[in-house]
Amino acid sequence: MLHGIAVSPGVAIGEAYLFKRRKMSAVSRYAISEEDIPKEIARFEEALIKTRSEIVNIQGKIAKELDSGHADIFDAHLLLLEDRMFIEEVIKGLKKEKVNVEQVVTGVLEKISSVFPKVGDEYLRERVSDINDVGNRVIKNLLGKEEKNLASLSKEVIVVAYDLSPSETAQMHREKVIGFVTDVGGKTSHTAIMARSLEIPAVVGLQNVTQNIKDGDTIIIDGTAGLVIVEPTEKELRAYRKKKEEIILQDKELAKIRELPAETRDGHQIELVANIEFPEEIPSAIEHGAQGIGLYRTEFFYLNRTDLPSEEEHFQAYRRVAERFAPQAVIIRTLDLGGDKFISHLAVPKEMNPFMGWRAIRFCLERLDIFKVQLRAILRASRYGKIKVMFPMISGVEELRRAKEVMEEVKDNLKKDEVPFDEEIKIGVMIETPSAAITADILAKEADFFSIGTNDLIQYALAVDRINERIAYLYNPGHPAIIRLIKQTVDAAHQRKIPVGMCGEMAGEPYFAPLLLAMGLDELSMSPVVIPEVKKVIRSITFKEGKKLLEDALKLSTGEEVASFLKENLPC
Repeated sequence: MLHGIAVSPGVAIGEAYLFKRRKMSAVSRYAISEEDIPKEIARFEEALIKTRSEIVNIQGKIAKELDSGHADIFDAHLLLLEDRMFIEEVIKGLKKEKVNVEQVVTGVLEKISSVFPKVGDEYLRERVSDINDVGNRVIKNLLGKEEKNLASLSKEVIVVAYDLSPSETAQMHREKVIGFVTDVGGKTSHTAIMARSLEIPAVVGLQNVTQNIKDGDTIIIDGTAGLVIVEPTEKELRAYRKKKEEIILQDKELAKIRELPAETRDGHQIELVANIEFPEEIPSAIEHGAQGIGLYRTEFFYLNRTDLPSEEEHFQAYRRVAERFAPQAVIIRTLDLGGDKFISHLAVPKEMNPFMGWRAIRFCLERLDIFKVQLRAILRASRYGKIKVMFPMISGVEELRRAKEVMEEVKDNLKKDEVPFDEEIKIGVMIETPSAAITADILAKEADFFSIGTNDLIQYALAVDRINERIAYLYNPGHPAIIRLIKQTVDAAHQRKIPVGMCGEMAGEPYFAPLLLAMGLDELSMSPVVIPEVKKVIRSITFKEGKKLLEDALKLSTGEEVASFLKENLPC
């Protein structure tokens, strides 16, 4: 029984297929003469052209089978093939080392790849798989060898690999690849995103799964729990076959309510919207019935690069999301760099406590050059849909006022440039600090809406570092202090007649849904895949029943008591 990182939910039971690719380090080395250098450069150029052609073909396949958003993953691959620094490094290496071009390319790519594991941010670390993907293709084409791929499988298998590149995942046929497991990887890798979109159960980061599984072994993947069982017993097989059938039946039942409103049996409605980090997640949000986007995290747009995005890049990304969801709302959270997410080239000083340091709105209000570029792009995109802007990490009304002043400055500049935008664009506050929750009545006078970010609110209110495993047990969304802060925030918002939503992980917990509904939240924003489950719970109760649950929950003394009580009284 092996434990890894759950990246794509579901159960798969089948035969293991060990997928091995040629390693870049396995390329042989031999000397060349000065006269051979032009020939080696020509070989390198031909390999780049052939690799580009292959990637463009993969893009076309993905655009056809999924959508253009997923195909955009490969834009970064194409950029590397055209990167002057990469090409010049290879040519310089050829002239200096006088060895075969495959060996030089391997060295340059290894040098580039070696930087990524040292980066603190998980999303940026995961980009090493993109570098390796392109590198392996270039070297394969230099060697003139066709390697096995996952497009030509003749039977149903579970793929077992050290790693899978995005292009290898893209070549999978869902009819043949029923799941995959890897030694390395994380939730934010492009491979993980592709797996979720293809709805293939997957577990990654298993460390030594390729050593523990042989070709032909029977294995079970539990993509929800991050579990892999090798050569299961008959009892385990029966249990997981039953679980798989239950998931299939549940999915069929949930599919029936996809188009129905999130409405209680006595007619009280709440909006269920999606949290997204990447444009590639838009199809999943639509597929699972999201009524809009309640949180578009934009910091990942910055982290997948070594420079700052231009205004035009921002604009195109925001316009695309706005158009796909119009006339439904898209809430764009402004840059929330800081904490565990910093761009290395900004040379931000290391802080003792980065989660409570120079981050989010504090960072933006000092780096107006970065902040204004993003605001201009958001405003420009606002004419293509119903965009709202949300400021993160607001601790008091002073920060909100300053952020609004900057927004007005940007609006004035756009007017001078005669650039159209939605002049009535709504501005909201992310309530994620205790000070914001406690002064919600003051903030509500100057904001158009609230969205409660429970992840940080719980962390700060309970003084619990949520990524510290030793005290993780103290991180409890059902803690009476959290319930009271949420209720206080909702009441303050409604007294000023502004809507209030929730975009933290708590919003996606089905057993909390009746409680949040009864508090009067207008909107719950969550990972797309859990929307149907939360909707099912809401449609199973009356608003009156929810109010009684809230009344009883407020009498309890501990978070454990609240969670147990809600789970015991879950209506479905």
